[in-house]
Amino acid sequence: MSGSASTERLSRLLAMVPYLLRHQGIPLEEAAEHFGIGTDDLVHDLELLFVCGTPGHMPDDLIDARWDSGRVYLSNADPIARPARLAVDEAVALLVGLRTLAEVPGLHDRDALDGAMTKLAEATGEAAAAAGSVRVDVRPGDDEQLAGVLATCRSALAAHRRLHLTYLVPSRDERTERDVDPMRLVTVDGRWYLEAWCHRAEGVRLFRLDRIEAAQALDADGTPPARAVSRDVQSDLFRPSPDDLLVTLDLAPQAAWVVDYYPVQSTEPAPPGAWEQASLRVRLRAADTRWVRRLLLRLGAGARVVDPPELATEVREAARAALARYRGTAPGAPDTL
Repeated sequence: MSGSASTERLSRLLAMVPYLLRHQGIPLEEAAEHFGIGTDDLVHDLELLFVCGTPGHMPDDLIDARWDSGRVYLSNADPIARPARLAVDEAVALLVGLRTLAEVPGLHDRDALDGAMTKLAEATGEAAAAAGSVRVDVRPGDDEQLAGVLATCRSALAAHRRLHLTYLVPSRDERTERDVDPMRLVTVDGRWYLEAWCHRAEGVRLFRLDRIEAAQALDADGTPPARAVSRDVQSDLFRPSPDDLLVTLDLAPQAAWVVDYYPVQSTEPAPPGAWEQASLRVRLRAADTRWVRRLLLRLGAGARVVDPPELATEVREAARAALARYRGTAPGAPDTL
């Protein structure tokens, strides 16, 4: 099940418990229609509710769901159905987070956010006062170039205008010109990204704002096409792109875990004539080789670069420099690498 489907199902289950408690004996078909799902999906949800309970529960504390008669009966679910109460520190953290989110450029559903903050502030006077004294800076820092690009992207989003970007592709050290229809601005791990439909790539792309050398709003409609679907940036930020550099690595058995934790494009047994310790040959794409260099330095003797050769040289030089600093010698001194 995808992350979005799992989130949707969790929201439905949380709404389902109080609804079914208020409508004991409701026919399966009617309950399914209320939640906009089929009866088979409803039964699957009820089967999951059957093994749910409050944290630290005993077996007798699990929700009791019955539907064999064609009607749904729910019991032992009152604690879950009651609204949760926030402690003061929880309410402060939530209010600060909501106010910080409100400052993020390109936010679409701002009315819902303002309404949630107003209701929460009214319900938690002490927490609202404490949260009002906290300030979180979500500006892009002191980089005037980055701030200018951010402002242009934000204006284009608000006006639904197409953008013309001059964008640096680090893996090829190449500047590209492309027209994009902006979808949203997001921050991940302290970096700003523009998610947009790229007319050059004919697909949705994420552009790091610090790699946008110039951004110009065009006098053209920038509404993305219907097939432009946002990605989950928390779990799918580094989706491989055809624009990325293709890297081939040979991995020793102790480094085989890499294929489980990194977006590997292909995996095969190491071919005859490969590095003698290699058990796997993997290929992956990287928009920026810096993280690949860090990975290879971490793997040490467990990996070798097959291609591109310049990456192997970069890793070797970085390892020599690190070894020289460790030994307290000059970077150019002879070593065993």
